[in-house]
Amino acid sequence: MFLIDYHTHSQLSPDADFPLAEMAAAGAAAGLREMCITDHYDRMKEHGGGFQPDYDWAPALAQYRAVLPTLPEGFTLRLGIEYGSAPVDPEYAQSMLALPELDFVIGSLHNRSEKLGGEDFFYGDYQNEGECYAALDDYFTSMERLVELPGCYDVLGHIIYPLRYMPQSITLDRYRERIDAILGRVVANDRGIELNTYNGRTIEPWRWVLERYRAHGGEQITLGSDAHFPERVGLGLEAGAQLLLDTGFRYVTTYEKHRPAMHRIEG
Repeated sequence: MFLIDYHTHSQLSPDADFPLAEMAAAGAAAGLREMCITDHYDRMKEHGGGFQPDYDWAPALAQYRAVLPTLPEGFTLRLGIEYGSAPVDPEYAQSMLALPELDFVIGSLHNRSEKLGGEDFFYGDYQNEGECYAALDDYFTSMERLVELPGCYDVLGHIIYPLRYMPQSITLDRYRERIDAILGRVVANDRGIELNTYNGRTIEPWRWVLERYRAHGGEQITLGSDAHFPERVGLGLEAGAQLLLDTGFRYVTTYEKHRPAMHRIEG
């Protein structure tokens, strides 16, 4: 299989501690053909209450340039970013993401809307079903805005993200029409989605999303582990690739300077 990990984090993400050199070495050791480092920048503060300071590209560029000469033959490393909450300040997002060296952007939503305080979904109290669905209502409203900002993403990140923190009894059934429309707009805007394995913990819940994306003619798709530790790089990718095959996909997508390239999964 042509395995890629297009969602990984290094010490430049606030919730990760490992240098890019260690993450890349883990990717090569795992047999990946290509990996993209996608450190976090969320425009909104973790607990809400305004914007984060503007992003400084210098550390990201420095560590990326330092690692490139050390990579083994046959292993490619790309420079990406996971940009959170672009709809709250799209002008800044587009200016920041204009970096010439940047290969790839995951457009994600980790925070509630400003209307609901802007706090990361991680901190929600999801013991109450009503609270879960209020959070999901808010999440998909923000995603409907994000999908119409194609200059702010190459792929939409972990579409089913909030479910990570909610009881298994909570489903996305009531949002299927909205998600279906979002997927249609992704395709219309010539963008893609990711299958985020969440370190191998989330595979099967993606099936119906992939089926609907495929039904809309979607082709651009990446695989990502969301690894924050070297030992988690690549986790779940083989199972994710098999699910892609099972749902009609024959290719995974990589990016260089935002230009997609298609690779046969079984090559």
